[in-house]
Formats: sequence, structure tokens, C-alpha cells
Amino acid sequence: MAEQGLTYSAAGVDITKGNEAVEMIKPLVKSTFRSEVVTDLGGFGGLFALDKNKYEEPILISGTDGVGTKLKVAFEMGCHNTVGVDVVAMCVNDILVNGAEPLFFLDYLAVGKLEPQQVAAVVEGVAEGCRQAGCALIGGETAEMPGFYPEGEYDVAGFAVGIVDKKKMIDGKNIVAGDIVLGLPSVGLHSNGYSLARKVLLEKANYHVNDRLEGLEGTLGEAMLKPTRIYVKTIQTLLEKAQIKGMAHITGGGLLENIPRILPEDMQVMIKSGTWPVLPLFDLIQKEGNVVDYEMYRTFNMGIGFILICDRNSAETVKAACAEMGEAVYEIGAVVAGEKKVVIA
Repeated sequence: MAEQGLTYSAAGVDITKGNEAVEMIKPLVKSTFRSEVVTDLGGFGGLFALDKNKYEEPILISGTDGVGTKLKVAFEMGCHNTVGVDVVAMCVNDILVNGAEPLFFLDYLAVGKLEPQQVAAVVEGVAEGCRQAGCALIGGETAEMPGFYPEGEYDVAGFAVGIVDKKKMIDGKNIVAGDIVLGLPSVGLHSNGYSLARKVLLEKANYHVNDRLEGLEGTLGEAMLKPTRIYVKTIQTLLEKAQIKGMAHITGGGLLENIPRILPEDMQVMIKSGTWPVLPLFDLIQKEGNVVDYEMYRTFNMGIGFILICDRNSAETVKAACAEMGEAVYEIGAVVAGEKKVVIA
């Protein structure tokens, strides 16, 4: 009897399961569509028509990011429907800094072995993030790569494109001494610092993701997996009401590394600690890991996920607008003349 030839499936790539996953995610993707989407699923590219009458000098702004080792917590928890929100948030919050409206999003999901239910759970989170950001999920790629990832594990990355009218673009160049620094709260670690957080909590302190610890809502794993907050709709409302000179998304590098990215060369930001509530999860990491303050502020968002810089009058307008929306906002510092950096007082 002749030896049967090898197949793609025998090599570890199951096209049938891939097609099954696509059918499962179709309604999730369509739930994000905006009126400008002029393509259906299954094509070679996603088509998006710009409203040319809406902008005088349109500038497209793009961003890309992933979720990092937060995925390891998701694998331990067996929870896959929140990390998709994270990958959207990390991209759209970045382009939001320039005042851009997110238009559309694409994702890339690479798996060792394709499990349609797992893929659908990840895309469920991506779709939820896109709905929160008001952008359309118009394309993506799911790659089955046997032998490349451990069984049950995957990586996910995202790509966002937004638009802003040139005259409305925010770049920080008008920031001056005396301006006020406002902070919008985070909901937790967001998607940064997980290599250190996991090292401290799950290895050094030997906690388990299912442990319930004092001060945390739910289990440790649930606290660590809280999806990154998406600030799009809050910021869009504030931009309609106040003159904001600069904004920063507090991601890897924390307050110390991200705020200087929007400062003029001769401006410094003084942050006053204690002006906002630091979440219990950060206190737990610092205590269990004996992590010094500098390392905490350089690694984590410390409870502040997004920064706005504006003059005093606009700062009061922002505070009032946030109160109307039921949003918390904290005055955490000020701009002074000096070397371009952040000082925690």
C-alpha cells in the first residue's frame, strides 16, 4: 500500500478550524462597523472612505502596540475575552494624545494551535474595545504557527489609524510654566509592567492568580487582568469644551518617561505625590518586591492612566466637565521652567 502523502493539517495547520473561527468572529467584527466602512469581511484589504467635507487639512495618525506579558496572566486564568480590549486601548489611547479620532483598527493574532473558541474570545475583546473607542475593526490576521508558541498560548498585536484636522492637532509646543497637570485615573496596571508584577507577586511572593488578598476586588488574577481603560470618549468631550495644550498616555515608562515626550525643551513637570489615590495593587507590588519609589514610577502608571496639561482656566473647565460626566480627575502637578523631565515631589 502506497504511503499517504502529508497534508497541511498533519503539519499542524488546520484550515478548516481557521474557517470555523472566521465564521464565529464575523458578527463581532460587524458590530464595530462605522458608516465609512465600504468593505465586507473576507477581502484582501479593509476599505474605509474618509468624509472629505469634515476636515480642512486632515492628518492621519497611526499607532501599533501589543499586550505584553499580561498575556501570561490570561493563560493562567484561562480568560481570553479581555486582552482584546487591552490591545485596542494601547493603540487608540496613543493616537488620542494628538487629538485624533480613531477611525479603524486591525489586529494580528498568532497561535500555536488554532482553537476557534479561544480565537473568538480574543476577538470578542477586540470588538468591545473598538466599540468603546468608536472605531471600526476592518481587518485582521490569524496565523496558526505550530511549534512556535506553546500549546494554548498566543500573541496579539493591534494597529490603529485616526484622523485630526491640522488646526486642532495637539502637540504640546504651547506648554508654558504655570500650566496645570491633570490626571485621569487608571483601573489598574493596564498593560505595562507585567514582567515585574509577575516576578514579584507570582514568583517572589508565591501568590496564585486565584488568591484573594486584602484590598483587592476579586482574585489577584482578576485584578491583574482588568482591561486597560479607553479614554477616547472622555477626551473627545473635553476637547469640545476646553483648550488642552498637551496630553500623554501613561504606558511603559510610567509618569517619568511619558510626560517628557510632549514637553518643550525648557519645561519641566513637578508631580506632587499624594494628590491621587494609588491603587492597592501598586502598594502590594511595592511591598512584596521591596521596589523603590523611582522604579515604581518609572515602570507603572501608579493609578494615573492619562495626563492633560492646560492653563488654569481650562483646568477648571476640565474639572467641571468631568464632574458632569461622573469622571474622576485629579490636579497632580504643574509645569515649571527647567530641564525637560518629571520630578516627583
